Amino acid sequence: MTATWTVLLIVVVLVGVTFTSIRVLREYERGVCFRLGRLRPLAGPGPVFLLPFIDRLIRVDLRTVTLTIPPQEVITRDNVPARVNAVAYFRVVKPDLAITEVEAYPVATSQIAQTTLRSVLGKAELDTLLSGRDELNDSLRRIIDEQTEPWGIKVTTVEIKDVEIPEVMQRAMARAAEAERERRAKVISAEGEFQASQRLLDASEILSRNPAAMQLRYQQTLVELGGEKSTIVFPLPLDLLAPFLHSPKPQNGPT
Repeated sequence: MTATWTVLLIVVVLVGVTFTSIRVLREYERGVCFRLGRLRPLAGPGPVFLLPFIDRLIRVDLRTVTLTIPPQEVITRDNVPARVNAVAYFRVVKPDLAITEVEAYPVATSQIAQTTLRSVLGKAELDTLLSGRDELNDSLRRIIDEQTEPWGIKVTTVEIKDVEIPEVMQRAMARAAEAERERRAKVISAEGEFQASQRLLDASEILSRNPAAMQLRYQQTLVELGGEKSTIVFPLPLDLLAPFLHSPKPQNGPT
C-alpha cells in the first residue's frame, strides 16, 4: 500500500513538473530563454520545454506597439511657446537585444521619443510646425529609430497629433490672416479695374479707327439703355439720306 502511494506521488510530481516545464508561445511571440544565466537561442512559436529551476523564459511581443508620447512644452525657433502631442509606432525586430541591451525597452523608447520631440521641434519655426508636419514627422522617426536600433527596436511611424499655442498668439495670427485677406482683395480689385480700363482703351482705339463701328456701338448702347420697351433704331447708310439732307434751294422766277 505504501509503495502504491509512493508511485502515485511520484507520478503526480512528474506530471506537475512536466506541465510547469512547458510553455506555449503564440505566433506573434518569441521567447528569450536563459539557462543558468546564459542566453540561449530564441524559442517559439509553439510549445517550448524548459528545465525546471534551471531555465527562465521571457516572452517578447513582436506586434506593433502604439506609444502615446506625453504632451511636451517646447519653444520654437522664433520664440513661440507651444504644447505638442504626438504618437509613435514601433515593434521589436530582435527580441534578444530588446531584453539584453536595455532594461524595460518600452519605457526607454518613450523617454527617447520625448527627448527627441523637444529637441527637433525646438529647432523649427512655428509656421513649419503648423504646415510642414510631414518633414518633421519623418525627421523624428529617423532620429528615434537610429537611437533605438541597437536595442532591436524598429520605429515605423511618428505623427504629431496636435499643436497648442497661447490664445494671445492665436488672436494675433487671426488678425494677420484677416489683414492678408484684405490685402489680397484690394490687389484683386485693383487688377480688375486695371484690366477694365485697358479694355476701354482698346475699344476706344478700335472705334476711333472705324467710324462705322462707332455708329453701330452708339445705336446698340441706345437699345441697351431703353430696356425691354425701347425704340429699336435701325442703322441706315448715310448715302441714301444725302439727297434729302442736301436738297437744292428753289430758284426765284423772273420778275
